[in-house]
Amino acid sequence: MSIPGERLPVHTPWTRVRTVLNWVNLSTVAGLVVAWLGGATIERNGRGTYLAGGYRWRFPVASAFTLGSVVVSTHDHAWLRDRPRLLQHEDRHVTQYAWLVGPVMVPLYLLAAGFSWVVAGDHSSYNPFERLAGLDDGGYPPVTTRRRRRHGR
Repeated sequence: MSIPGERLPVHTPWTRVRTVLNWVNLSTVAGLVVAWLGGATIERNGRGTYLAGGYRWRFPVASAFTLGSVVVSTHDHAWLRDRPRLLQHEDRHVTQYAWLVGPVMVPLYLLAAGFSWVVAGDHSSYNPFERLAGLDDGGYPPVTTRRRRRHGR
């Protein structure tokens, strides 16, 4: 539940469209189901998004991840709200789900993460989804490559 009197982030015409798209493409439904199955507590966050805190599954390994318009985390809602840059990062992923017809984003994201792993040894440095969402905002380390790490450059 939201704190009484707390202002939620402002909905814009675009976020309203994005919200509808993510319901229609079923990615928000999938996010709510995954959060529920993982034992998370779900609450509205504004801009058509939901926070799902207290997720109990250990996959994926991340402080937070987004599925449709649902930001899922093993941490509680207060922990998420204390990290507005992380929430901005995850909000950008919500938009990516709308643009990429929802569940289609999952295999594309996994391919991008695999490519990044081959090039850089991590799932984010060369993953266009993470880069477009803002690596710094997501708490990721600076972009690197395996070669640069090996040679100390």
